[in-house]
Amino acid sequence: MQFPESRLRRLRRTESLRRLCGETHLAVSGLVYPLFMVPGKNVKTEITSMPGQHRLSVEHAVDAAKAAFDLGISAILLFGIPRKKDAAGSEAWDERGVVQEAISRIKHAVPQMTVIADACFCEYTTHGHCGVLVDGELSNDATLENLGKTVVSYATAGADMVAPSGMLDGFVMATREALDEADFGQVAIMAYSAKYASAYYGPFRDAAHSAPEKGDRKSYQMDPANWREAIREVSMDVSEGADIVMIKPALAYLDVISRVRDEVDTPLAAYNVSGEYALLQAGKKMGWIDYPKIMMETLLGIRRAGADIIITYHAMEAARLLR
Repeated sequence: MQFPESRLRRLRRTESLRRLCGETHLAVSGLVYPLFMVPGKNVKTEITSMPGQHRLSVEHAVDAAKAAFDLGISAILLFGIPRKKDAAGSEAWDERGVVQEAISRIKHAVPQMTVIADACFCEYTTHGHCGVLVDGELSNDATLENLGKTVVSYATAGADMVAPSGMLDGFVMATREALDEADFGQVAIMAYSAKYASAYYGPFRDAAHSAPEKGDRKSYQMDPANWREAIREVSMDVSEGADIVMIKPALAYLDVISRVRDEVDTPLAAYNVSGEYALLQAGKKMGWIDYPKIMMETLLGIRRAGADIIITYHAMEAARLLR
């Protein structure tokens, strides 16, 4: 049937018709809110490059978790900044570390909140790379041993899920084996399966003090030119025991999200990263964009590409609009 008999505008005529016929829907239940933990008491410092986001001491992190849960957000992702750094990043697996303390206190205050602990070392090492360096290169297998200790410490503190993020070969298998051997078979893994060597991470590195001292991370994070490699990475992570796979960043990689969605039936997360967030915040500050509408359109686009879960610094603002 062709025009004039077929008129697709009929179903766009009113807001209720558009809602009825919408193909993609955002829900608060699919949002994950990242938080940055720091040592000390009564610390709440705004991150200059990420307006509206803060470095938080544990008691403020508990408050943020409560506020998120009250808005319907049921999962948070924790990043830690240590008291001191060393070459191995050993404070990452310290049972008294800031993330471990935050996990415990948040689970006590908001038991139904899903607490996910990012498991990487860039924030914890003096050199800013995601593990142990040998002759200036990241040592894959030496780092896996430390990863195992780290995820077990998070599980011991009460984490529901761990998120190994270093893009090391075998990192999912090492995580699953370490958790199972420590009798934490119930703790899930969200793998940073296709984490690209992206320029969009700049504000995060400012927030977490995690920029590499020398060099870059291109030898272990993915080449932005590649999508077939992403399929291989995701497939391997699923075979090694990943419960959720992730694409990071989101907006410049919507095609990768879509292609991965077609390949695997595992829940798929996308990380709407700090640079993506900062660009919208800058446009808002300058008065150049309708910030709430562009924010929601951005999240809808990530969802439409195939993401089941969106990790985003916009989570609180989006949750208020979705209520």
